[in-house]
Amino acid sequence: MRRLATSVIIGVFALGLPLLVAARDGNIDKVNGTVRIEAGQQAGNVSTVNGAVYIGSGASVHKASTVNGSVTLGEKAQASEVGTVNGAISLGGDSHVSGEVSTVNGSIRLAHGADIGGKLGNVNGTIVLDDAHVAGGISTVNGDITVGANSRVEGGILVEKSSSWFNWNSRKPLIVIGPHAVVQGTLDFRRKVVLKVSDSAQIGPVKGATAVKFSGANP
Repeated sequence: MRRLATSVIIGVFALGLPLLVAARDGNIDKVNGTVRIEAGQQAGNVSTVNGAVYIGSGASVHKASTVNGSVTLGEKAQASEVGTVNGAISLGGDSHVSGEVSTVNGSIRLAHGADIGGKLGNVNGTIVLDDAHVAGGISTVNGDITVGANSRVEGGILVEKSSSWFNWNSRKPLIVIGPHAVVQGTLDFRRKVVLKVSDSAQIGPVKGATAVKFSGANP
């Protein structure tokens, strides 16, 4: 029996078929497959490799993570932490993540009313807040950041200098602070960026860049 189970697992890997590794104590792990938590449902740690994670509207999980795939939270969904290595993250309207939200290579988008209690960050990819809130600051290396109209960020903004020997990207990240947005804490730029700030926005001290003011909805 033990030999048969091992053979089945090896066969699934060889065929590239979805494999459910564990589904106990509310935790779900998969390899080569999508994990979907339906609207209004609850789960523990939810993860996959080579697949996406979808958390439906009003659903709640502990941690949602993947490698080589996206993570999507529906409207009013909740999680304690969200992360991926190669993939985008999308938080629906009025969703809430109590801890950190991060990806290495991928965009991050927060819809109207989305709320993050921890840090928000990536290395490569755009970060966009649409009337959303981040309590633990925002960080990136090569990504553009848009703190959209009426958004609020505590903990400042950090754009790191790349430490990679193979980084030939000379493009300057674009940082936009939209109308009536608030960024508390230092805006710390350790590489050259283009910083555009609405004349109705409120920001903290700026290091490493000169803010260019704009009026209207967009720069």
